[in-house]
Amino acid sequence: MRHFILFSRQGFTSSNFKNLRDSGRLDLVSHCIISSFFLSHKTRKDVTLHIILNGPPNPPLYIKIEGSKLYDTRTDEETIGIILKNVLSNNKHPGFEISKKSFQELIKELSEENEIYVLEEKGELIENIRLKDNVAFVLGDQVGLPKKEELFALRYGKKISLGKTVYLAADCITILNYNLDKVL
Repeated sequence: MRHFILFSRQGFTSSNFKNLRDSGRLDLVSHCIISSFFLSHKTRKDVTLHIILNGPPNPPLYIKIEGSKLYDTRTDEETIGIILKNVLSNNKHPGFEISKKSFQELIKELSEENEIYVLEEKGELIENIRLKDNVAFVLGDQVGLPKKEELFALRYGKKISLGKTVYLAADCITILNYNLDKVL
């Protein structure tokens, strides 16, 4: 199973927003959802995306999206935005679960059965790591992972790098999926 953990510092924890960009950058969250699950004419069933929202009004909020349960979803930002708004309003959508859980609780839980990797430019190059079946990759939003949370995650895992180029979080997910597709 592939796990991606997105730490969103400012992502709204309510559905009280007009658009994704002005909702603590839920547009970035939307792009990560698309990159995590969607291929041409197919949905990845072996992926779970974990999103920790830390924006107003009531952080943290945890959204879990499981590819094996995900359906009735198109691959555009507008559709994902509607789904996020509905889920944040406590409505259901196939594959989406929402609850109160902190980043640190999630890391502890996932570390029991998964190798934890924190994406960081100064980490070990992905080419030098033999990736296994059960992996969890930690990504920050456009601001990055808070130092406290990064240090906590590193107690359970290690830094990994995609190279010298700094990519958007959604692009990192695409690159990681590509690398995993090659070896698994």
